[in-house]
Amino acid sequence: MSLKLGLPVAAGLLVADQASKWWVLNVLRLPEIRQWKLLDLGGAGFDFTMVWNRGVTFGLLAGDTLWHRLVLAGIALAVVAFLVRWIARAENRLTTLALGGIVGGAIGNVIDRLRFGAVVDFADAWIGDFHWYVFNLADAAIVIGVVVLFADALFRPREAAKETP
Repeated sequence: MSLKLGLPVAAGLLVADQASKWWVLNVLRLPEIRQWKLLDLGGAGFDFTMVWNRGVTFGLLAGDTLWHRLVLAGIALAVVAFLVRWIARAENRLTTLALGGIVGGAIGNVIDRLRFGAVVDFADAWIGDFHWYVFNLADAAIVIGVVVLFADALFRPREAAKETP
């Protein structure tokens, strides 16, 4: 039952992620213009800024060789396989949705890594001179999914442990 919910969530997120990256690359042509100012609230804002992320989260483990891309893609796909198995055994709808988002996001970033040698990042939130790491829809889904899993683990009511006579 969980796979019937989790896998469509992953697929929908994957399609939305890849469509947003296609639009940024081919319609907006962000690699050419580098930045598109979207919102300036006088001290905070949100822009599209082109970044090719050759690493993983926050640019860690960055590299530009074929073996590096393949190793990172392989690790991500192994994690996806683990998460799909977790989806199949998920105890509740919230966990299933969170895992589906993480899986869809991870696959979206693997596709980028294999196609381009880097992940297409473009969402740039800022306050003053501080810019958060530039991210994409897949990254957002992964982070939100992980936060939901932690919140669920910490705050979901548990059945009282059964006492043995």
